[in-house]
Amino acid sequence: MFRYIVIEGPIGVGKTSLAKLLAKEFNARCILEKAEDNPFLPLFYEDRKKYAFQTQMFFLLNRFQQQKEISQLDLFNQITLCDYLFDKDRIFASINLNDHELALYEQVFHLLNAQISPPDLVIFLQAKPEVLLHRIKSRNISYEREIHMEYLETLIEAYNYYFFHYDQTPLLVVDTSEINFVNRKEDFDQLLREIRQMKKGTWYFIPMRSK
Repeated sequence: MFRYIVIEGPIGVGKTSLAKLLAKEFNARCILEKAEDNPFLPLFYEDRKKYAFQTQMFFLLNRFQQQKEISQLDLFNQITLCDYLFDKDRIFASINLNDHELALYEQVFHLLNAQISPPDLVIFLQAKPEVLLHRIKSRNISYEREIHMEYLETLIEAYNYYFFHYDQTPLLVVDTSEINFVNRKEDFDQLLREIRQMKKGTWYFIPMRSK
């Protein structure tokens, strides 16, 4: 069984929900990103160009500090679940920063990334943009009301491009558009079986209900 599992995917796809469910299933520790702690995030959704760099740098440094704490844990003693991959920061930076900001960001990122422990397994959750938008509106977080379909489509494309080329760890790609692993036990059980069967390389899981 994998000892350090990371769940990734665009906003609204269910990363945190799945991390909590798997942590309960595996009796694992659960490390969650606290996006709401970023004071620039509400401003970013109001004016992305103006506040993108501050937002990204805050996330980068905050995630680094949290990842350093993970590196100090005994990962062999207990399974660890995390609802983000440290590299995700670069996905957002690539679509939100201008060339000068991105060049500076990349210098800082590479200095920090060298100190991060990689996961044993990454689970990449996908969903159609209209599904994500519906889920985002359903959870009714005030600053997320400024998120539009165009931004989601750009974000999904950036995620798909990144993980199409990803080969650093075993990768399970899951289409979540037609399933509800939070409220439907059979959906969660399907996903659980796939995780337990995972080995090396990249696996694609299209749940039965979405076929």
